[in-house]
Amino acid sequence: MTVPPRNRRALLIALVATALLSGAVWRSGYVQALGPVAARGQSDLELASDRLVTQLQRFREFAVLSADHPALNALHWGGSRREADAVLLRAADRSGAAVAVYVDTRGRVLARSGEGLPDWVLAGDPYQRALDGALGIAHGSGPPGIDRAFWFAAPSYGVGGAVQGVLIVGVDLARLEQVWRGSLPAVFFTDASGEIVATNRSELLHWRRNGAHVETADGVVKEVALAHPGGHTVWVQRFSPYIPPRALRLQIDLPVIGMTGALLVDVAPAMRLAGLQAAVVAAVVLFFGALLWLAVERRRALALINAELEEHVSARTRALEQSNTALRREIAERQDAEAALRRAQAELVQASKLSALGKMSAGISHELNQPLMAIRSFAENGAAFLDRGKPERAAENLGRISDMASRMGRIIKNLRAFARAAPDPARRVGLAAVVEGALEVLGRRIAKSGVQVDWKRPDRATVVMAGDVRLGQVVVNLLTNAMDAMAHSATRRITIRADHDDAARLVRLTVRDTGPGITDPSRIFDPFYSTKETGSDEGMGLGLSISHGIVEGFGGRLRGENLDGGGALFTIELLQAKEPE
Repeated sequence: MTVPPRNRRALLIALVATALLSGAVWRSGYVQALGPVAARGQSDLELASDRLVTQLQRFREFAVLSADHPALNALHWGGSRREADAVLLRAADRSGAAVAVYVDTRGRVLARSGEGLPDWVLAGDPYQRALDGALGIAHGSGPPGIDRAFWFAAPSYGVGGAVQGVLIVGVDLARLEQVWRGSLPAVFFTDASGEIVATNRSELLHWRRNGAHVETADGVVKEVALAHPGGHTVWVQRFSPYIPPRALRLQIDLPVIGMTGALLVDVAPAMRLAGLQAAVVAAVVLFFGALLWLAVERRRALALINAELEEHVSARTRALEQSNTALRREIAERQDAEAALRRAQAELVQASKLSALGKMSAGISHELNQPLMAIRSFAENGAAFLDRGKPERAAENLGRISDMASRMGRIIKNLRAFARAAPDPARRVGLAAVVEGALEVLGRRIAKSGVQVDWKRPDRATVVMAGDVRLGQVVVNLLTNAMDAMAHSATRRITIRADHDDAARLVRLTVRDTGPGITDPSRIFDPFYSTKETGSDEGMGLGLSISHGIVEGFGGRLRGENLDGGGALFTIELLQAKEPE
């Protein structure tokens, strides 16, 4: 594709703007990434500084606490030199000190743990500060074999509070550094002159920083470039492999030991993160820029094509308007047909229920006739007992009349509820009572068909969220289907169980029969699907479809499956009802 000159200029401007934006993002991301790096580095530096101060602290306490030891004080009054030497030797061995020497105010050695007190210690600042009553500290050469030592000089006070002697303790710095080796990043401690006297990188020992230059141990001066991104200090160097080429420099003053701690953290991860952010921004900008450019070019090409197609649009528009009118008419007809279908389905549902009522009418008539005959008999007996002056027996017969009337009321209530078309809302319903009500409605047919019903009421209450009327319809339908399925079976048994699933907060009701099973389990809940013979008056294939919709309306689930040993199993899952507050 040829790019016009004006588009070339726009493309060049976009590339330059992308480069500038990526650079700004890199700079911002780099500065932001240095913040966490500096925080972690400062934490590492403080940890290393605390470690050094803590290591030296025990030697400081050794010098301060042992300076007034009775064995050392006794030296000024003719005490035993051998005992004092033994005291210092034991203390030095326990603390790990290189040497401990006790001198008087004129610099004479009165006791010591071993040989090797350098002359500069007595001539230097530590000894003089101790004579003035303060704790003296310094670093320098140590006893023979120790290049670097840290010295403490603690005063010993005599009678009247005057300084009578000084206990000088030397510490081998190399021994302290042994536990630092290999730890990251590079940490070093410098004195007032800037010389590195302790570090976890032995290659950096005796380096000295002077402004923008670093003088190595062999006297070679190297230049260090300093950068200050976001207020941080970054060293840039190429002469030493022992420190990162670009390192964030952090420092902390340690006046308690007269040193300054410093740490160099590699900033390469921060630079890589900033580079990744800049690359992502550049890629996103270039991607959307390319999309925009393609959209503009496509729009220009479409404009040219559109000019050629405008003459065809008018004719096509008229044809589309005619098609649209016909389509609207077809949609309206389809909507009318769907509405008529829904009305027909609703009528078929009610007709199915009324058909079921017709089948149950004989059994219900028998169920009502029995208590009516019993009421008549009890009434005649009650009148006879009253005539004989036996009111207690008459009251007993009247009680039985009341029981028979209650039984007839339950039968009529269940019949009326089953025939009702309107749904009832979900509420707390006792599942066991619903099952027993359904068994009572179907009692005559169950007895006539010779079906054995195995129903065990659960030990604990099974309260679910449902409507007792519509749930009763579902149970009646499942029991009726089970009896129909077992019409030609040698063994006719319906097993009904209810159990809890407290983890899922569900109650499961299972209805199992010993019939031939389900022909096509995947279609049992389809409307108008029936396994009964064509022309049979047993139903229209709506019972299970209606039951499935009722259970789902309660927030539950109805499923059916075949059992390995024969027969079908239907399971109703309903939500457990919460305990009333």
